[in-house]
Amino acid sequence: PEDGRAAVLGEFGGLGLPLEGHLWRSKGSWGYKGFDSRKALTDAYVGLLDQLWILKGDPGLAAAVYTQTTDVEIEVNGLMTYDRAIIKPDVEQARKVNQRMMQPPPKLNTLIRTSQEKGLEWSYTTDKPAEGWEKAGFDASSWKTGPGGFGTKDTPGSVVRTTWDSSDIWIRRTFSLSDADDLTGLNLKIHHDEDAQVYLNGVPAAKLEGFSTSYTTGSIREEAVKSLKEGENVIAIHCTQTGGGQYIDAGLVRIVPGS
Repeated sequence: PEDGRAAVLGEFGGLGLPLEGHLWRSKGSWGYKGFDSRKALTDAYVGLLDQLWILKGDPGLAAAVYTQTTDVEIEVNGLMTYDRAIIKPDVEQARKVNQRMMQPPPKLNTLIRTSQEKGLEWSYTTDKPAEGWEKAGFDASSWKTGPGGFGTKDTPGSVVRTTWDSSDIWIRRTFSLSDADDLTGLNLKIHHDEDAQVYLNGVPAAKLEGFSTSYTTGSIREEAVKSLKEGENVIAIHCTQTGGGQYIDAGLVRIVPGS
């Protein structure tokens, strides 16, 4: 945000889905991120609009431009095919998240902090751990400990406090919940570079592919939320590096509709 100037996201989206029989050219089409089904594209679209709704509130985004309305020649990033015959995402789901953008932005209530502002202690290892490493009863006393986040300096959007420069890292930490903690609208707040698998009390919570360049929110599987209980709980993450920068850090937030 800047005084006297609106903050606008100039381009986002680029979700590509080629549909045979509705292409400008039968081969050679591309999208910024490719999908193989209308459902997968719809899920990705909803996820982007979820992020956009949050950005409306913090840092105060005023507008955003989606890429793109229709396929254009070899670009298959359109919401509609080149011949305008098919709307790719599920219309009702798209309408629902689009209309929500007209509502007040949500509030983010932190349940478990990330290490973005202040480093939190995690147990970690760069050697493949024994089976059950993600579960609450696992003995991680032989692991190293250090403050998050983990990665290499100059990775975009990172706050590196413990260097991780190998191919894989496994991290875990405990946190406590009281019976008064509301878990409605629970989401991850995470910065991952690259692929990451997240667990809560040993239950798969999220599988994230690719990389992010900042801290973003993401949905948590219902069964993982249900595993949370009063008292001590565990969040565990496996992150993989293939090239470029690398980083991992996460926490938990509640997304509460604005009023």
